[in-house]
Parts: sequence; structure tokens; C-alpha cells
Amino acid sequence: MPNTGTDHIVTSYNEELHALAQAIAEMGGQVEVAIENGTRALLKLDRELADVTIIADQRIDEMQRKIDDMAVSMIARRQPMASDLRAIITSVHVASDLERIGDMAKQLARRSLKLEGINLQPTFYNGVKNMTALVMGQVKDALDAYSNRDSAASVEVCNRDDQVDAMHTSLFRELLTYMMEDPRNITTCTHLLFCAKSLERIGDHATNIAERAYYLATGKQLTGDVQQLQRQQIKA
Repeated sequence: MPNTGTDHIVTSYNEELHALAQAIAEMGGQVEVAIENGTRALLKLDRELADVTIIADQRIDEMQRKIDDMAVSMIARRQPMASDLRAIITSVHVASDLERIGDMAKQLARRSLKLEGINLQPTFYNGVKNMTALVMGQVKDALDAYSNRDSAASVEVCNRDDQVDAMHTSLFRELLTYMMEDPRNITTCTHLLFCAKSLERIGDHATNIAERAYYLATGKQLTGDVQQLQRQQIKA
């Protein structure tokens, strides 16, 4: 069971905090599967897998609502303070980011339905595979940092976001080139541009989760700490 930062006399309170952490972990697992399935549906133009991914998003939405209800109930009944309050509030924000990641995975699946019968460029196929591997690593590491309350791991996840952005920019330029070379590519490439953007947004939400994990571990905002470090480096 994750360390809540305080010892509670009421056993049921500990159990509720543990249940909340477990709910986030389960939702994170569902979201990771959704990313993998949504991307696979896109690359293989698999209608059946796309349908499964779209339907699975309803389950992710339900999990977010459950976490919200759990958090509100605990705040109302337990009146938490300090690290416990941070844990409960942070869980609401993390669940929201996970729900948005689920939406991005659903968008990938829906786009695949609009691309049936089209041969994807090998370079785009490889680019999306590599970008997917990056964002899935980001999501996994962000969730691990949240679960373990690891501030150092949180910073590492945020630092790697530039890699996702760079790969998105590369795909964007490549698709624009195809569109300029042949106007008949415009419709297909437009759909693929949205797909690349969905993956980039998943990376952004993973960074958000890492920032929440940093706040949970330290009680400080990651952005503020980074700015303070930069000021110290400039003075030095």
C-alpha cells in the first residue's frame, strides 16, 4: 500500500486512501491499453480493434467519475489535511488527465476508420511507432512517479517531453511535404496530422501527471522550482 505520509488511527480511512490510489492505478492501466490499441488500429487500419478502443473509452470515463465521487466523499467525511488533502486533490487532477489521454486514444481509433483502403507511407508508419513508444513510456513513468511519490522521476518525465515534441514536428513537416507534392494527398495527410497531434497531446498529459506527482511528493509546483533553479544558475 502506498505511503500516505501520515499514520491514521481510523483503519477505514487508510483503506479509503488505498482504494483511491488503487483506482488511479487501474485507470492508468486501462489508458495504456487504449493507447496501444488505438495506435495499432491506426497503423493496421483495423476496424474491429478501433471499435473496441472506442467502446473501451466509456469504461475510462466511468472510472474517472468514480474517482471524483470517491474524492468528494472523502473530503466531505474525513476533512483531510496536509499530505492527505494533497493526495486526494491530486487524484482528481490525475484522473482528469488520464480521461483526456483516453479521449486521444479514441480519436486515433476513429481516424483509422476514415483511412480504410489507404496505404500508409512507411516513414509515417515508423514515425508513429516511435512516437507511440515515447508517449507510452512517458505515461508509464509518470504514473510510476505518481504512485511512488518520486520527485526526481517526475522531473525526468517532464524533461523528456521535448523528444515527443521534436518527433511531432518532424512528422508534421513530412506530411506537409506530401501534401505539397500531390494535392491528392491532402485529405489523407490531414487525418494523419490530427493523429500525430493526438499522440503529442498524450505526451502533454503525461507531463501534467508528472507535475502532479512532483506536487504530491514535495508540496511545491514543479514549474516554480525549475524557475528558481534557473535563477540560481544565472546568478552563479
